[in-house]
Amino acid sequence: MAKEKDTGRKMIAQNKKARHDYHVLDTYECGLVLMGTEVKSLRMGRASLVDGFVQIDDGEAWLHNVHVPEYVQGTWTNHSAKRKRKLLLHRAEIDKLRSKSQETGHTIVPLALYFKDSRVKVEIALAKGKKEYDKRQTLREKQDTRETNRAISAARRRQRSA
Repeated sequence: MAKEKDTGRKMIAQNKKARHDYHVLDTYECGLVLMGTEVKSLRMGRASLVDGFVQIDDGEAWLHNVHVPEYVQGTWTNHSAKRKRKLLLHRAEIDKLRSKSQETGHTIVPLALYFKDSRVKVEIALAKGKKEYDKRQTLREKQDTRETNRAISAARRRQRSA
């Protein structure tokens, strides 16, 4: 019998700052063209997406400023930490992303880097920048929901003990 592969997602890195700074309009899952030492470094769970962005040049999507540290046991074949990496997307997706990202205020940012079926995938998003008041509003909404959940759980605890 054929051995089934693990179909779960093993998270490597997330870009929580992107969800705070941008309104996420649309998300895409795409593959990455990587070197062997990059994959080994990612298997150790080391990466940073904080300053990352996607740029489309000559019909190809490129991931910039994603920090994958050099593999500790690598030799002269080791990779540079912040090199640009090619994204694997369908032509129609690239064309759609190019047209949407040229609109004012839109950009493409990486949200997550993970393993899926032993392959490295990156989740990118077409996003629009938030204004300062939008960020404050989002934080206020999170705080309000947290407070209501605390109040509800406290009321339930009082009901159980009474």
